[in-house]
Amino acid sequence: MKVLQRLQDCAGLPFPVVTIGNFDGLHLGHQAVLKLVKDRARSCRGTVVVLTFDPHPLRVLAPQLDLQFLSDPDEKLALLKEAGVEVVARLPFTQDFAAQTPEEFMRRVLVEGLGARELNVGQNFRFGRDRQGTIQTLLEGASRLGFTVRVIAPVIINGIAVSSTQIRELIQAGALADAATLLGRPYGVKGTVIRGEGRGGEMGYPTANLLPPKARVLPPDGVYATHLHLDSEALPAVTYIGVRPTFGAGVRLIETHLLDGGRDLYDREIGVTFYERLRGDQAFDSQEGLARQIAEDVDRTRGILRNLTAMPARVISG
Repeated sequence: MKVLQRLQDCAGLPFPVVTIGNFDGLHLGHQAVLKLVKDRARSCRGTVVVLTFDPHPLRVLAPQLDLQFLSDPDEKLALLKEAGVEVVARLPFTQDFAAQTPEEFMRRVLVEGLGARELNVGQNFRFGRDRQGTIQTLLEGASRLGFTVRVIAPVIINGIAVSSTQIRELIQAGALADAATLLGRPYGVKGTVIRGEGRGGEMGYPTANLLPPKARVLPPDGVYATHLHLDSEALPAVTYIGVRPTFGAGVRLIETHLLDGGRDLYDREIGVTFYERLRGDQAFDSQEGLARQIAEDVDRTRGILRNLTAMPARVISG
């Protein structure tokens, strides 16, 4: 997959079949769009092109917002590659770029820059200065500028329109199975293991600790049935997110205990996928009380992981 960061580098692509978006998390709705784009490109011996932006447009247009995402830029590229995209045009999003009128965007970016022959977008697609451009704007412009537009209906699962916003809300509510249904995979994060205070080891439950990844959506504080991913292995684990109130609130961490132990994980990059929330965070009267609860969490996690369906247990790496 080619990743191009300047419009001038996109010249000469064979019959570009284009779709546009942020593709955060590359959920089942995104995947359905990409399948249509790939089918169209195959039928006309064209090129599958994704137009996306860096940074996320809201970081420029509304920098005061605390944005959290389902994937970081490298993960998104890895997901797009896995989905069969041939070219990603990842253009810098600036105030000048945002100031383009819909007509300027169609002419400069789509036609002169990408050479788009077909454009595939969702029903709610808006573009150009102040989001003035609509689907009708696109259809009218396409007839003048020599490309075609295909408008794609949203994917509906269990009565819910699949969207990154909906999935973020489900994860933040701890509804991980519902989020996984819309994503097409269990949600996960990754990071490098840091040294903690060793309290888990003292209780017989050593943990691999991660700082919460910046700008990533996390489930609410509590305890989860998970897999820990090390290289190509998915290892059964129980994971805590929180500030350890039993010992006095500290820095928020993701602490993962391997059910079968035996790994030195310090300074290693690992991933954690979340399946089910066992309980919320809570303070215990004693370390012994906490240890008894962790033992129950471990037993419940073993049962949950034994009963997992065939949904792939993985974290996409960049």
